[in-house]
Amino acid sequence: MKHELIIATNNAHKLQEIQPLIPDHFEIRTLKQIGCTDDIPETADTLEGNALLKARYIFDKYGFDCFADDTGLEIEALNGRPGVYSARYATDGHDFEANIDKVLAELNGIENRKARFRTVIALILDGKVSYFEGIVNGNIIKERKGSAGFGYDPVFVPEGHRQTFAEMSLAKKNKISHRARAVAGLVDFLTAQK
Repeated sequence: MKHELIIATNNAHKLQEIQPLIPDHFEIRTLKQIGCTDDIPETADTLEGNALLKARYIFDKYGFDCFADDTGLEIEALNGRPGVYSARYATDGHDFEANIDKVLAELNGIENRKARFRTVIALILDGKVSYFEGIVNGNIIKERKGSAGFGYDPVFVPEGHRQTFAEMSLAKKNKISHRARAVAGLVDFLTAQK
């Protein structure tokens, strides 16, 4: 029997990235599939806090085992900004074009372009909370390149690579991304629960 888990996101790009990483003996269901259309608040001031808020909301309201993630772009020269505010850095809405414009403007004239993507997953399984983290280091380039991916992908080049995340195939990105690393930790943990 498959273990059923809810992924607390309505982000189609995120689902597309995560679902291929989960082994077949887990059945991942979406918020839409359980009839949840709520706009789950992300009011914490850490990635861990936001991930837990989302997972706890689904667990408490619907009673399903659940996991949720939150991801931030942390730029060294900007003291870790945009960080937990990555999705709403320039506006309250998730306007990634405006967010990229703001980051590039703030980095204008700055030589240090070091940055990292950090994903934190909060899992609630049988009422117990576990966290999984994935980090990928890289640099912010000066102009957008590529059209795949989402968010800051067009301006982020991971360490050891020449392409931005937005220039990579989903399969290639999934081998090295912050989300893939966090999901790998989640999968290892879930596999050990059998």
